[in-house]
Amino acid sequence: MNVVNNSEPILLDERESQAGKHVKIDKKTLSGYLLASPPLFFLVVFFLIPSVLLLVASFWTAKTFSMEPAATLTNYAKALGASGFYDSLWIALQNGFWTAVLSTVISAPVAYYIVYRTRSNAVLYLALISWFSSYLVRVYAWRSILGTNGVINSTLLHLGLIDQPLDWLVFSKFSVVLTLVHIMLPFTLLLLVSGLRDIKKDYLEAAADLGASGATILWRVIMPMAHKSIVSSFMFTFVLAASDYVTPQLLGGRDAMTTGLVIANQFRSVGNWPLGAAMAYLLLIVFMLVYALLLGVLRAANLAPGKRYHD
Repeated sequence: MNVVNNSEPILLDERESQAGKHVKIDKKTLSGYLLASPPLFFLVVFFLIPSVLLLVASFWTAKTFSMEPAATLTNYAKALGASGFYDSLWIALQNGFWTAVLSTVISAPVAYYIVYRTRSNAVLYLALISWFSSYLVRVYAWRSILGTNGVINSTLLHLGLIDQPLDWLVFSKFSVVLTLVHIMLPFTLLLLVSGLRDIKKDYLEAAADLGASGATILWRVIMPMAHKSIVSSFMFTFVLAASDYVTPQLLGGRDAMTTGLVIANQFRSVGNWPLGAAMAYLLLIVFMLVYALLLGVLRAANLAPGKRYHD
């Protein structure tokens, strides 16, 4: 009897301690939800709900600047059956691809220098200072620089290096990609710097001590460890550049008709909102396919191990 009486308080204490642990865990979980609720609320209200409404509208029928509820795939069939949609999509993908590639290649050595060669963030701040000017100001600035009477043509004419202005500098794919690279470069640089700062310098020094060359360190150490930031920077820049319609419209000339501009015209000019919504979701599917293709290429090259090897 004494043994039983003495063991009961111990069991009760253990149960109370376990219950206390569950209460503490629940409090931590609740506090985590409370901290995450403001950004989650923002994403749901301003991203998820509009995306769902846009998806629903893509199955409706359209009249002049109005919609009627329906359940039809006519808008998707119309978009996929239009040759102009594929032409604009090809131009948009080219703009996005070259902008993403150039931005990533230019940002990579700068990010390496910021993370491993200097303790100062002055170079990073200089790259980010362009954010103090608006998007349109930068677009019109490049239009003035590259124009027939711009700084480049005027200087070359004054030096006698050319007899007439270079027409291909402006209203061409070159001017569009150049301007988009200037606009997207700070985003790419920030993402690459963030990814490289997770890779300790000790790994690079250990690889060098084992006889690895600079190219081997880049290919076998840095890129597999930083592949997530590389993919993020590439896709972030690619999506923004491929869907942009302001820069191609102001600097593209004959190559200005991108998918983003076609979609924008469906909403603001034609008034066919369901068709514009269908085109937007088709463009989203294309972006997802590009993302899957990029991951597949990196995995085939053993540059995306699928797990982290460092803390």
